[in-house]
Amino acid sequence: MIYSKEVEEMCPVAQGVCHGCAPIPEEARWVKAKEVKDISGMTHGVGWCAPQQGACKLSLNVKEGIIQEALVETIGCSGMTHSAAMAAEILPGRTILEALNTDLVCDAINTAMRELFLQLAYGRSQSAFSEDGLPVGAGLEDLGKGLRSQVGTMYGTLQKGPRYLEMAEGYVTGLALDAEDQIIGYQFVSLGKMTDFIKKGDDPAAAWEKSKGQYGRVDDAVKIIDPRQE
Repeated sequence: MIYSKEVEEMCPVAQGVCHGCAPIPEEARWVKAKEVKDISGMTHGVGWCAPQQGACKLSLNVKEGIIQEALVETIGCSGMTHSAAMAAEILPGRTILEALNTDLVCDAINTAMRELFLQLAYGRSQSAFSEDGLPVGAGLEDLGKGLRSQVGTMYGTLQKGPRYLEMAEGYVTGLALDAEDQIIGYQFVSLGKMTDFIKKGDDPAAAWEKSKGQYGRVDDAVKIIDPRQE
């Protein structure tokens, strides 16, 4: 340890007050986190790349400082999806400090890791008050049946109005309009279900029909338009 001349010439003064770090909630316990291994929790972080062309939602399940599970969801440039594939291989098995200082290939994923680290370090995890935390595999619950990310894609112009393209339920095939051309519902196809039907041997046309659904007052519509063509 190197001290400056000014510090060396100072006389010692005792540190009278030292209460230690504040405890943070971790998996239904109050923990005074002093080392990486003191951190446990399941939580999420959201990041964006430098040109702000894309974003990442990163979910990690950490037990005693070690990442046990990683879910990487991205939207934006095509390169980001390939970076996510690499990150999913890189993250499990690393400490959260290692992960924070590892190149996760994409700016958005690196930023998500930073934001997620803050959540864990300050006791803001999703599992803060869950006894023994969440099991490894809990990350997949965010995806629901079919293990597909829930994505919303909407578009609108001043001249032609809004278009719903993708909802949580699936790919939007029709917008239901009333007499005033206002949207009152939509039709959709669940691409995850459709793929599963085809994998089980269904004809694609039959799988398409079995995967259809609708939401809202579709039956009351004056007309139904294809949001991608009309």
